[in-house]
Amino acid sequence: MSIRHLDDLFDPASVAVIGASTRAGSVGYTVWRNLKAGGFAGPLWPVNSGHASVQGDKAYARVADLPATPALAVICTPPATVPGLIAELGERGTRAAIVTTAGLTAEQRQAMLDTARRYVLRILGPNCLGLLSPPVKLNASFAPDHIAAGPLAFVSQSGALATAMLDWARARGIGFSRVVSLGEGSDVDFGDMIDWLASDAATRAVLLYAESLTAARKFMSAARAAARNKPVLVVKAGRSMAGQMAAASHTGALAGSDQVFDAAIRRAGMLRVDSLQDLFVAAETLARFKPSLRGGSAESIARVTLVTNGGGAGVLGADAAAQLGLELATLSPETLAALEAGLPANWSRANPVDIIGDAPVERYVHTLKTLLTAPETGTVLFMHAPTAIVPAREIAAALVPVLAESPGRLASVWLGHGAVAEARSLFNVAGIPVYDTPEQAVKALAMLANYRRNQDQLLEAPADPPPPPPGTETASAEDEARSVRELVDAALAAGREMLTEPEAKALLKAAGIPVVPTRSVIATPIAAAAAATALGFPVVLKILSPQITHKSDVGGVVLDLGSPAEVVEAATRMLQRVSERRPEATVEGFTLQPMVRRPKALELIAGTHVDALFGPVILFGAGGTRVEVVADRAIGLPPLNEPLARALVARTQVSRLLAGWRDVPPADAAALHGVLIALSRLLTDEPRIAELDINPLLADAEGVIALDARVRVSAAAPGGAAKFAIRPYPAELTESYVWDAPEAAGGPRTVTLRPIRPEDEARHLQLLEKVSPEDIRMRIFYSRRSIERTELARLTQIDYEREMAFVAVAPVPGSETGEQETLGVVRTVTDPDNRDAEFGILVRSDLQGARLGRRLLTKIIAYQKARGTQRIVATVLRENARMLALAKELGFQPDAVAPEPGTVKIALVLND
Repeated sequence: MSIRHLDDLFDPASVAVIGASTRAGSVGYTVWRNLKAGGFAGPLWPVNSGHASVQGDKAYARVADLPATPALAVICTPPATVPGLIAELGERGTRAAIVTTAGLTAEQRQAMLDTARRYVLRILGPNCLGLLSPPVKLNASFAPDHIAAGPLAFVSQSGALATAMLDWARARGIGFSRVVSLGEGSDVDFGDMIDWLASDAATRAVLLYAESLTAARKFMSAARAAARNKPVLVVKAGRSMAGQMAAASHTGALAGSDQVFDAAIRRAGMLRVDSLQDLFVAAETLARFKPSLRGGSAESIARVTLVTNGGGAGVLGADAAAQLGLELATLSPETLAALEAGLPANWSRANPVDIIGDAPVERYVHTLKTLLTAPETGTVLFMHAPTAIVPAREIAAALVPVLAESPGRLASVWLGHGAVAEARSLFNVAGIPVYDTPEQAVKALAMLANYRRNQDQLLEAPADPPPPPPGTETASAEDEARSVRELVDAALAAGREMLTEPEAKALLKAAGIPVVPTRSVIATPIAAAAAATALGFPVVLKILSPQITHKSDVGGVVLDLGSPAEVVEAATRMLQRVSERRPEATVEGFTLQPMVRRPKALELIAGTHVDALFGPVILFGAGGTRVEVVADRAIGLPPLNEPLARALVARTQVSRLLAGWRDVPPADAAALHGVLIALSRLLTDEPRIAELDINPLLADAEGVIALDARVRVSAAAPGGAAKFAIRPYPAELTESYVWDAPEAAGGPRTVTLRPIRPEDEARHLQLLEKVSPEDIRMRIFYSRRSIERTELARLTQIDYEREMAFVAVAPVPGSETGEQETLGVVRTVTDPDNRDAEFGILVRSDLQGARLGRRLLTKIIAYQKARGTQRIVATVLRENARMLALAKELGFQPDAVAPEPGTVKIALVLND
């Protein structure tokens, strides 16, 4: 149900505590005491069947006896009473309840949920601490004390950690907008909380402590939407690999659930940190560095210049930067010369910039002015140790005006305590980040850079793939999918889950991945020699057995065989080794392939696996026989496009080698990214693929080629697009028709209506440039001369689970290359409860009046109806007669009072 009725959790008109107690130390006693002490302005009612009053307040025996319907109820009674109380509250019309009760059986929990759903009553818990909502002075919890109001929301799965966090934050003067203990999260979960907090004006950043998650697609949709508006920071417990089950492929063994969680956080534009303390450090850092987050790249943020009045702090900062992957900026000759003019002869002349302990105020000002105007310095980290020469307060007072000219460029460390307290305060008031130690500051900058990288992925705009060269024959997507399906069908029909090596390579080839030619023969040395002769020497010989997936482990691979005699000898010995090491295995034969000689190629691994929570994932890294030992790998969530594939590769160490070194040219990046995109497409098309890996996948300047592959399939269909944590591009919604366009618009031509893609960014900008200011005003109620890149990306990179935008595209008249242009767009944004979808439509100004807008609007109406949306709505200017006429023609009716004067709200009921 997502955010439905969650306003009654955080901002209720009234609250009842069922089980409010007179017994000090009980949950019911503490919740009632906290509610009264918090200062909540609305009515508060205790419910207790055994006492006429509770802590001096009149008590009510039953829910039915309350003087009015409580908007929120807090239940602190034994487990067996909870389902019945939910029914009583539902009958009264209560819309939200907090169940602090622990120990509900599975049957009691299900009865509670079934009853709540019947009345559309939202439940926080059970087994939770409750919640605190400081903006309305609501403390509906048994937390030990009140908290100050502030801009941070904290949502925790652990009540104990929530109270510990509150105590830690209170001692440091940190305030909260909301604090929520999810408990078991039977109804209200992380996705619901993120959705609600994303639009909460009192919340600047959302902090999460998670131990486990449910409803991955709902969580990802909520997180991706929220992360575009405000920072979402996560601490996730359970990084260890304990309990990891064995898998048939390397990918299945290597893709640990914690790594998958990392990939999900990164893909959603959130930031994962290591500890609860880091949550606050990261939140403060992101708030103070807003200017650099808007304009700076991850690379510039991660490039650091250290400034110190003592060498020790500089060394500590440099060591921390090296450990966390930050780069120390190389100062240009011009910058060094400018610094030289105001520094003593014994200064460091390098980064870290040591201005020496006897530095007067003027030296600090000169140094920081110079560094902040130099383009190569990146982020400047200023570190000061107190001296008796100049009070720290005087230095800070002189620097604040200088630093105000370069907001979001500098972090500071004032080492010590009392001697630098005033300096810290001045910097804090000025909005300049202050940290306790060099290591803490550098870690904060590393988190900032990671956050920027994650956010950048939300703004990537891949280019359209180039058309195939003239005369090139390419298999259609339908043909590829059919070939893959037939291979999987054949294996399952034979009672096998593991594809043979030839079948696995045939599957990769059908998916568009280059593979080395492979032949299979019966298990005799003579047959192997004959096949090798036909292939041409040298060859690679491998054992073929359904029980042996990792052939090298049993001596089932021999390379570089140069003659029939060598093949016979190698095959004979291989049969003997396999018989000794795996006597239970059925040997069906041998496979042979040409020996690929590419001495400068790198051995890589690429594969897929189905995670229990996030569904299909894709792994990439360094491959070969040492793949488990080297452990250089990264994981991404499909669907992938070129920028996402590039980012996946960049997160590995082997990516540095792929860029080339010494006399080795860079590997063909486009071909490598193409393999990862092909795997993503394969996962979309064939849900029965359970595990797949390509190892080794050779990559060099000539391209890529798969030398070996393993594929496990399952009739249970554990994968497929329906299991993706992020809904893939819905290509099935594409349709084409002949548009009877006027001659001025190019005459009749074929128009394709399809969901928008990130690749449409450039065309979308061209569309907006061909819409008159007046038409723009009609759509968004004011004229605009430009559009920010971030907003343009937001329009073309949508979450298909919650949004939809259909574009009308057609070939540019007279174009010989088939270049496309966007003629119009219609989009909807659906609320998390799928009740209302708000639409907007825009058609190029010179094409209006030719029924293109009607076709677009009709398509989006049909789509939302099929999705089960209750209504499609819009707010329209009263003077927009053309839009109002079209809406009336399609059945829209005036709705409630419009939100702004001069507008009309219209609605069309789709599903009752």
